[in-house]
Amino acid sequence: MSLLSTSPEPIRDHSRRRIQPRPRDEEVYRRGLAAGLSELQARILAGRLHGHDGPLEALTAPALRYLNHPEQLCDARRGAERIARAVSEGEHIGILTDYDVDGITSHVVMLRSMTELFGVPATRLHSLIGHRINDGYGISLPLVERTLALKPRPSLVITADCGSSDEPRIARLREAGIDVVVTDHHALPVEGPPASAYATINPTRPDCGYPDKTIAGCMVAWLVMSLTRSVLVEQGVLSTSTPKLSPWLSYVALGTVADCVSLGASAANRAVVTYGLRLINRMESACWRVMAERLGADSVPFDAETLAFQMGPRINARSRLDDPYAALHFMLAEEDGVARQHLQVLDDDNQARKALEAEMVESARALARPQLEENWPALVIHLPEGHAGVQGIVASRLVHSYGRPTLVLTPATAPDMLTGSGRSIDALHLRDALQRAHELSPSSLPRFGGHRGAAGVGVPLAEKETFQRAFLQAVREQLGERELFPVVWTDGPLAASQLGLPTLGELEALAPYGREFDAPLFEGEFVVEQLRAVGAEGNHLMLELSCDAVVCRAIWFRALNPGEAAPISLGDRVRCAFKLSRNRWKGRESLQLMVEHAERLREDTD
Repeated sequence: MSLLSTSPEPIRDHSRRRIQPRPRDEEVYRRGLAAGLSELQARILAGRLHGHDGPLEALTAPALRYLNHPEQLCDARRGAERIARAVSEGEHIGILTDYDVDGITSHVVMLRSMTELFGVPATRLHSLIGHRINDGYGISLPLVERTLALKPRPSLVITADCGSSDEPRIARLREAGIDVVVTDHHALPVEGPPASAYATINPTRPDCGYPDKTIAGCMVAWLVMSLTRSVLVEQGVLSTSTPKLSPWLSYVALGTVADCVSLGASAANRAVVTYGLRLINRMESACWRVMAERLGADSVPFDAETLAFQMGPRINARSRLDDPYAALHFMLAEEDGVARQHLQVLDDDNQARKALEAEMVESARALARPQLEENWPALVIHLPEGHAGVQGIVASRLVHSYGRPTLVLTPATAPDMLTGSGRSIDALHLRDALQRAHELSPSSLPRFGGHRGAAGVGVPLAEKETFQRAFLQAVREQLGERELFPVVWTDGPLAASQLGLPTLGELEALAPYGREFDAPLFEGEFVVEQLRAVGAEGNHLMLELSCDAVVCRAIWFRALNPGEAAPISLGDRVRCAFKLSRNRWKGRESLQLMVEHAERLREDTD
């Protein structure tokens, strides 16, 4: 079928999405073909690796040899030696991490390294994980008070996935005689690493020579624990036969995927996820076995999407709605029965999260409309009745629908304060925009942190309007007069003959896919042969689509919004953006299209 005689017809307000081909790097395309990749594989790389001049093999054949040595991390040797001293001298050690998947997996890496490899008794370790609602992010004041109240009190606190922006709280711990070794990956404040920390190990430090700035917090934690093992071996505390930390890369793979760090030009992240998935699919740990049991036999082997859309949301849901220790206990469970009990808690929370999310998204869309009508470059949504644990998900939904950076604010536990989470578009560095907003109006943004694509904020309720103006100015300064709209970037068309499992095999050979290395998305014209609403709420569409005598089964998740008619009908000619997926059922495999966007086509009457 040809697009020459047809044109898209708008279907509904928020589907003013534009299907556009990805820009391609022609040099990468040429190099891919020269390296023996298929035309399709070279096309996929060229759409994702713009300006990449490193060896393609490091990305197409991920291997652990591409990991850089942890001593290249600034302060890593100093931090590892302090941890080794605490281990050898019998000190009490606090492990303080964030509550999301990156933080929980970091916590598991540290705990298992300490107890199983370094011989630290569990009674000398203290798990310190903040409650998202009651404590807030990072080294919060409530966590500091909890640490100081411990008996016996730890003389060392090691952080993961947090700490770079927490100088006042670190200073409080230092005054109490507690050394703090920070391991983190978030952007540092303009004043630099926290001055009171014993060591700050963070690849984003300006003075850090570590080549890969994109690694997740759990990877930083893994590298520091690996270096600590080496120090303990050098000192004779451990023998050279002490196992290395490679089995813990299963957790690092989960944290890396779930934290949405780059899987594009990062050879390290791609290697860790590839190796970690290999470990996970051995199903040697109860958490992986029980998750496979819950998802069904056809879910195995797990891939990066399983981690991103099945395991990650369940672990995050617990920290969003309640304290995250059930997630930690699930990851650490040694028996299937124990893991099963904890997974049920996570599943229940995830269902509650979905219901809460749907309600908040509906309210947020209503508040977004007037801002869209005024063509704001970013959306700032205040939900007075909203739940802080779901802010980021709601922001992501609005970014997906409207193609604009979005901040969602809800009440904080502190009176007269708002807390917020933001998600961005590729063109805007969100943390830089928040830094600029802080410079424009320091009192309206006393606390913020994050990175390019996601961030968190604290805003005084009385200064919400002031903050909003400063933030919008900062966004405009970055984006200029750029036209903003939701875009569906595709890798172009596939011939009808390519709609089969062999093509999917070509694409899977380039896995893992994730942030900055998106799963391949194609476009094409089809006729709707069958369709029906499915799902508990009837908001998904099951389809049969035909193209040049080839008929494909397809599913379009979240195709229907409450109160809206179906966007396409039986017999329509439609233009679709779709992924290829492997549908497994009772041991048999077939191709299924995953529709991301569809628009009805009409014949030109000229």
